[in-house]
Amino acid sequence: MCTCITYENGDFYFGRNLDLEYSFGEQVVITPRNYPFTFKRVEPLRQHYSMIGMASVMADSPMYAEAVNEKGLCMAGLNFPGNACYPVDGKKKYQVTPYEVIPWILGQCASVKEAVRYLEQTDLAGIPFSPEVPLAPLHFMLADREEAWVVEPVKEGVQLYKNPFGVLTNNPPFPFHLMNMRQYLNLTAQAAKNRFGAGVDMEPFGQGMGAIGLPGDASPASRFVRAAFLKWNSRAPRREETNVSQFFHILDSVAMVRGMVLTEEGREDITTYSCCVNACSGVYYFKTYDNHRIQAVDMRKQNIDGSELISYELPLEEDIHFL
Repeated sequence: MCTCITYENGDFYFGRNLDLEYSFGEQVVITPRNYPFTFKRVEPLRQHYSMIGMASVMADSPMYAEAVNEKGLCMAGLNFPGNACYPVDGKKKYQVTPYEVIPWILGQCASVKEAVRYLEQTDLAGIPFSPEVPLAPLHFMLADREEAWVVEPVKEGVQLYKNPFGVLTNNPPFPFHLMNMRQYLNLTAQAAKNRFGAGVDMEPFGQGMGAIGLPGDASPASRFVRAAFLKWNSRAPRREETNVSQFFHILDSVAMVRGMVLTEEGREDITTYSCCVNACSGVYYFKTYDNHRIQAVDMRKQNIDGSELISYELPLEEDIHFL
């Protein structure tokens, strides 16, 4: 399970919680402009936009969970089991595997509009990275400062939806979330008012009662509503530190605490990491489940004209600052 959000308050930010019961060897990875991307069924990208994100590196190939390129285009893959469908032999112009689509799009597109034009002509091909690495069932959030879209590979083909909320979680498919949000039209961050009935004199007895009914469970539909409510009612000074802090507070509200969600195998589903990238500056912020200190990597301070991956191991142990 995962939650992805966009956020704008002066600069534009993109990030997510990645919720899993295990580590997938994740690292912060910068792919510079001259690293050669090769793909299963489409032409390689010898030169491309640089990008930064969280990835597992296999056979010197970055398998991005999410990334942002130097132009401010952002893309993330989120779990979509039971609905994701990848044809082995698609009919469209481009045949791109699910683990290739993030670098393929971010490598050559500077905006969502440009990316959507490519994706309209694309099938996500059911070709695993190797026999030992099965395909993950995914759908995707695509965003820049102007707009956000959802990309869902289902049995009918790749479906593209404009996303007015700038939020994505998991199942059901995105049209359900659009309809489900209408059940929460009455939620408000303002003080509750008595609309129960004429002649019934009642006053709220505490702060926050305008949002009674905001779901608090860990299901994808509930996390979608909660993240959207907090994002769209967010208030923060327009400073980098406060924007980043606010972004992580929103993600914390939909994070997995160890023990609250158990898989069918009895394993704990936790928020392995949370990330926030300033898509304008290229600074990637992150924290892990056991290390709450916010770490950062500045893509633009690295050699983004290089040809080799730049990777950073995650500091996983709690880093407590004693006064």
